[in-house]
Amino acid sequence: MHDASVFRSIHVARFHAEPAVFVAPGRVNLIGEHTDYAEGFVMPAAINFATLAGISPRDDGQVVVYSENYGEKKTFSATAPPPKGTGHWSDYPMGVAAILAGEGHTIPAFSLSLWGDVPLGSGLSSSAAVEVATALALLSLIGAEYPGPALARLCQRAENEFVGASCGIMDQFISVNGRENHALLLDCRDLSFKLAPIPANVALVIANTMVKHSVAGGDYKTRRAESEAACAVIAGHRAGVRFLRDATLDDLERWGHEMAPKSLLRARHIISENLRTVAAEEALCNGDLKKLGRLMAEAHLSYSRDFEASCEEADAMVELAQNLPGLIGARLTGGGFGGCTVNLVEQSCAQAFAQALGKGYAERVGIEPQIHICQASGGAHLLE
Repeated sequence: MHDASVFRSIHVARFHAEPAVFVAPGRVNLIGEHTDYAEGFVMPAAINFATLAGISPRDDGQVVVYSENYGEKKTFSATAPPPKGTGHWSDYPMGVAAILAGEGHTIPAFSLSLWGDVPLGSGLSSSAAVEVATALALLSLIGAEYPGPALARLCQRAENEFVGASCGIMDQFISVNGRENHALLLDCRDLSFKLAPIPANVALVIANTMVKHSVAGGDYKTRRAESEAACAVIAGHRAGVRFLRDATLDDLERWGHEMAPKSLLRARHIISENLRTVAAEEALCNGDLKKLGRLMAEAHLSYSRDFEASCEEADAMVELAQNLPGLIGARLTGGGFGGCTVNLVEQSCAQAFAQALGKGYAERVGIEPQIHICQASGGAHLLE
């Protein structure tokens, strides 16, 4: 995470006011991909990459948002904010302001500085970290509080309704509610969760493939539509099936022939991924790391073949990890089509593992990856 004292000085130099500073982590999802919008299960962990948000009041009726990462500021009217996003990075903080205003809060004039080290486009949820850090900052200014799950939902709405991205609840939820040295099994239906301890001898090695593909028919919205079409077929036969969370693999055996081939594959991934995710939490709580690694391998295969959300580079990264000492489990994490793999590795082997994986990937793919050895961190909070 960036140095908070340096960040404070940046805000003071630009806005001539001492900020209150909040931090919100990014996340890595250990298992449970594209199950959140099906009201299923996910198991992320907050990581020690984060966004810092510094806020101070203004007296000129303006909202000024500055990003140190982009080296750019945007100015808005506090009384007439934009009604929707424009595709600019400022959509994320302004979306939070818009949702809070819609909840009946009066948004005052303020200066907001943002600075993060969550790699953009890597699948580690830089956008949710910005939203959550901004939400805490704004709430401090207006003197309001929200419970953790409600705060996560508010930030999700900012992305859904203002930014226009149809994300689920996972990214914002773990950024708010993460716990140090733990993963979190989240039930996306009722937002109940269980904490699963990550053993002290296990490192999270996150390997950025440095690619992000946009493939025809392969984006998030297409996959979601295909999944929902499969659910609609099952719902036509079985009352009570509202989401693929409610469906079973037996349902696919019975009515899969009525689905488009792609919809059948997507549904098979989501239904089986829900089962794997619940089993992975149990394995982690029981200290059964061998089983956890097997479930992660099955999850990657399903993500690559049934959901078709991997790519040549990500598959290569996962394959290269299999023969390295210390590996517990490896898979592609995040929205897919590139981004990062998550590798659970014995702590004593983590440095050598990261070096060997990076070398092997560069030789095979011709791209130098970024590889980080991380730990599970706590959730968003005020920096005193």
